[in-house]
Amino acid sequence: MKALVLDAERRTAHIQSVLEPRQAPNELLIRVISVALNPVDSLYVFNPLGSTGRVIGSDFAGVIDVLGDAVPPTSTLKLGDRVAGFLQGVCSINERPGAFSEYLVCPWDLVWKVGDGRSLQEAAAVSLCGLTAAQALFFRMGLNPPFPWPDKQATTAEPAKPEPEPQSSLSCFIYGASTSVGMYAAQLVRRSAESSGKTIRLFGAASRKHFYMLKAEPYGYTDIVDYRDEDWPAKILGLTDGAGVDYAYDCISEGLTVSNTGKTLAPGGKMAIVRSREGGAWTAEKLAVEPSYGAVWEGLGADVQYQGMVLPASPKARGFAVAYYKWLSKGGKSEPNPLREMPGGLESVVDDGLRLLGSGTMGDR
Repeated sequence: MKALVLDAERRTAHIQSVLEPRQAPNELLIRVISVALNPVDSLYVFNPLGSTGRVIGSDFAGVIDVLGDAVPPTSTLKLGDRVAGFLQGVCSINERPGAFSEYLVCPWDLVWKVGDGRSLQEAAAVSLCGLTAAQALFFRMGLNPPFPWPDKQATTAEPAKPEPEPQSSLSCFIYGASTSVGMYAAQLVRRSAESSGKTIRLFGAASRKHFYMLKAEPYGYTDIVDYRDEDWPAKILGLTDGAGVDYAYDCISEGLTVSNTGKTLAPGGKMAIVRSREGGAWTAEKLAVEPSYGAVWEGLGADVQYQGMVLPASPKARGFAVAYYKWLSKGGKSEPNPLREMPGGLESVVDDGLRLLGSGTMGDR
């Protein structure tokens, strides 16, 4: 089969003919129809962690060609079903293939069924960014999720039960509100409010040109500030009458964004980020609270090695991912973000897609 394969020495990827993946009994063989590009895909092609020969790519959507013998009947999956999910690609030093190929294998419970009202192009762009947002809000910061799962709050190292939320009204701030993760986060905040019966005021920081879109459905921001304004943290505090927000999510986590996002927090507030302190993309001293970080890859339930860290397999994180996918499969309300469709197949990914995303920072894009 054809696949897009890493050339670590030249910091690029090429189409090659590779063996079709060997399917485990608990896995699905999926014929890939659409893939989505994420900044991490270009980051670790242009700054390789993996070795030459690895299949790259994360997000996918496709059709089930073969069900493993151990896939339970209760899964309700059948041949020809349209499904979506993500793999780790070359975003670690682990020897696991990615999704940018004609066929891939994936555990049956780490995909979600794509409903009739959604295209596979739209579905391909949901899984990685959607789960990233859901992990930050529900798994790490403890906001009430709109779907059931056994443990309502966890950290990377040690899961814990949530603290009580006696307030009937909460506030949340999202920096990078117009990013794909930020847009899914806004929708999930709204779903949390609907399912919990709480009133949640949602504030964001983004470019002024996105204000109208972000205040409309399905995002519904209460108010937004321009991230270019040097005093935007003070403006967020002003919008909360000086109280600060209960939850803050920095969807950029570069340079001073973590430090500035921390300034918006109320006493006892919680904060999550998308890049680790160890990765070196940001620095911040004297934060009122150390922000919560975890890699979305933990949802795959396997050891992750990257950026000088080893994240051990987390059954709790995997269980959360399964619960989130079940919610999506049952029609959980999550509208697709605006997409830029790029025809041309795997052959066009590097020149048309990865180079557009750049080598990792927002400035490169």
